This record gives sequence, C-alpha cells and structure tokens, in this order.
Amino acid sequence: QVQLVESGGGSVQSGGSLRLSCAAFGYTYSTYCMGWFRQAPGKEREGVAAIDNDGSTSYADSGKGRFTISQDNAKNTLHLQMDSLKPAAPAMNYCATDHTTGGDCIYLNLHYRRPGNQVTVSS
Repeated sequence: QVQLVESGGGSVQSGGSLRLSCAAFGYTYSTYCMGWFRQAPGKEREGVAAIDNDGSTSYADSGKGRFTISQDNAKNTLHLQMDSLKPAAPAMNYCATDHTTGGDCIYLNLHYRRPGNQVTVSS
C-alpha cells in the first residue's frame, strides 16, 4: 500500500519562501506522476506542480518562475520549493501520486493523496 508522508509548510510573509517535501513508501510503479494539488472550498481541484518518472515537470501558470519541483535520486521523495509567495485564498493542499500511462501530470486525478501542512502567506 502506498503511503505518503509530508513535511514542510508553515507561515510566511508575502515574498517569502517555503519548502514542502513528500516521501512515498510502498511504491513500485515504474511509470508514475507525483505532485502537489490544492482545492479551495466549493472549487475544483487544481494542480500546483507535478513531475513524472522521467523527470518532466509541469506547473500551474500561477507558480511558473516561482516554484520548483524536484525529486531525490531514489525518486521516493518529492520537494517543492516555493519562492516569492503571494497571499492566496484558503485551500487544502495535498501531495498525490499514482501509476500513469500518459498525459500531463498536473491535470491528472491521482489516486493516492495525503493532506499537507498548512501554507499561509500573509500580506
């Protein structure tokens, strides 16, 4: 069974930086997507940043140039470096992963999810 363990997050002022990490255990897929998503109350899920087993990355337009997603050599831990953070509406952030057969990771509905630590950016 796939388990995800998140770390990082917290509170920061506008313009500051935060780093999120997500470790996956019990994972045996050779082709997969992994990333962070968020869902605000009453709104649809949206991708923040994602990466696939080949290292191809994708970002929401709101994070391009400010966010960097990466994975460690063992490919079981994902990191999201978020710089120049801006205040945003409250939302549930979560790390997700799943076996995939194609498509842009950031738009896929990945099955295994783990709510992440709160990210709060104050103005």
